[in-house]
Amino acid sequence: MTEETAQDTPVEVLPPASEPPASEPPARAARRRRAPKQDPLLAADVATARAGVEQIAESSQIGPGHRVVAEEDRLVVHLFECTLPGYRGWNWFASLGRAPRSRTVTVCEVGLLPGEDALLAPEWVPWSARVSPEEKAQEEQERAEDEAGDAADRAGGSAGAEDGAAPPQDGEGS
Repeated sequence: MTEETAQDTPVEVLPPASEPPASEPPARAARRRRAPKQDPLLAADVATARAGVEQIAESSQIGPGHRVVAEEDRLVVHLFECTLPGYRGWNWFASLGRAPRSRTVTVCEVGLLPGEDALLAPEWVPWSARVSPEEKAQEEQERAEDEAGDAADRAGGSAGAEDGAAPPQDGEGS
């Protein structure tokens, strides 16, 4: 004999036909979230933030630019320019925090973040403007060699006729 539990038993509850379907609960007015206050102790501790970033990057890769962003109360992010080649517009970051009523600053996280224009592709430039004169001359030379080779194949094309294969026509095979 098995005993069914309440979770095993399917329950379907339908409202009686005489009652209108229940309406959704009234939506609460969206509460405005206040902006976080910038903690003066955390904002002033640039040396701790730079030391945190220097744990993952060489000091020569950390630029002079510096910005502080308040994320939450008692949590700020220090941003430093990245001078690595290929990382234009990127920033090293160190997030600093502290416990309420504490004077001890802690490095929470460090890393590298893209800036606002770091991930944008450069403006499109047509091929004719991008290619150098040397590349154009090399391409024209290769095209001329290919055409000369095709012409030589067509002139001496009796080898292809013996196999039963038709010689290539103009525009084919290129």
